[in-house]
Amino acid sequence: MAFNKWFKRAKRSHRVKKTYRSRKTYRSRKSYRAKKSYLARWFYRNKWFYRVVFLSIAVIAMTVGHLYKSITSTIPLDSVETFEVSKGDTAYSLGVKLSEKGWVEYPFLTRIVARLNPEWVPKVGKYAIEPTMNLLDVMALFDSGQSIFYSITLLEGKTTQDFLSAMAARGNITMTLTGMSNEEIAKTLGLAFPHSEGQFFANTYRYHEGDTDASILKHANDLLVQTLADLWESKVADLPYKSPYEALVMASIIEKETGVPEERPLIARVFISRLEKGMRLQTDPTVIYGLGDLFKGNLTRKGLQHSSPYNTYRVYGLPPTPIANVGREAIAAALNPGKTDALYFVAKGDGTHAFSKTLSEHNKAVREFQFKRREDYRSTPVIAK
Repeated sequence: MAFNKWFKRAKRSHRVKKTYRSRKTYRSRKSYRAKKSYLARWFYRNKWFYRVVFLSIAVIAMTVGHLYKSITSTIPLDSVETFEVSKGDTAYSLGVKLSEKGWVEYPFLTRIVARLNPEWVPKVGKYAIEPTMNLLDVMALFDSGQSIFYSITLLEGKTTQDFLSAMAARGNITMTLTGMSNEEIAKTLGLAFPHSEGQFFANTYRYHEGDTDASILKHANDLLVQTLADLWESKVADLPYKSPYEALVMASIIEKETGVPEERPLIARVFISRLEKGMRLQTDPTVIYGLGDLFKGNLTRKGLQHSSPYNTYRVYGLPPTPIANVGREAIAAALNPGKTDALYFVAKGDGTHAFSKTLSEHNKAVREFQFKRREDYRSTPVIAK
């Protein structure tokens, strides 16, 4: 009996739980169907909203794609073109300039690139734009400051004032030293010696448009100092120079006397021998330098009598400063002179010189080459083309 009662109660309890679970499942399914039906109706009623959203996303995607293509496509050029970034230019103003040239489609593209790369800052200068570049490349180029290089050749044998005139003639170098004396230039540039003559290495120099004459000459001075120091270390023994500066003075005289490379060491030896023997150098270029504006193209007897520390017909030893700027070859000749017993030389008229051991030989050469000058007389040799 007891078992039967227990069994009936358990069976009844099981039916109740089963019914409860069935009702709960039914209610949840009914609720899900109701929600599903509500969402379907909501979507249906607001279908235009979703169409607008979809179209907006599509338009934005197409716009972004078009802008990306415009930024990354190469600029329509057939050859390298020049573009100038001026002082005060902004990303947008650069975009306007590029757009006016037809190189970019929209001016604001440069502003987009600038926003994507806030560290990029355009540098003033002229730039070479190549056909393979896109807008990103162009803006990166402006940031790099790698603008177009120009070059100027400062020739051997020219004075500091000649160098300034050559730079002024280029028209794209900022002139800051015009009108200054050699002493003022030396002070302004902080040179090692108080007179600027001869302290600039004759060479070809690269510069950007707008660079100053001072920056170019400072570079030339650095190169001169380094070259002189290097060659001084390898000089021959028993030279009469007390300092590298005196060797530079000698190099400037050699530079002015001849443009023939193989003659430089010989002329250096002639002058060194004269110094060692206590003879005056008696070289025309130093006298001409001392005359300055008084020299009218022909060295006269009066000019040879002019009182000047550069008149080596009257004073002994070297002049106080170089008389011109020089190249490496003249310095090398002054520090490594050739071998000759000659004490004199005279221009032959074809750009070369006749060397003599004695004064009588020299006077004979002077009569031959100077007193009877030919119509084709030249102070420098003809260079074959």
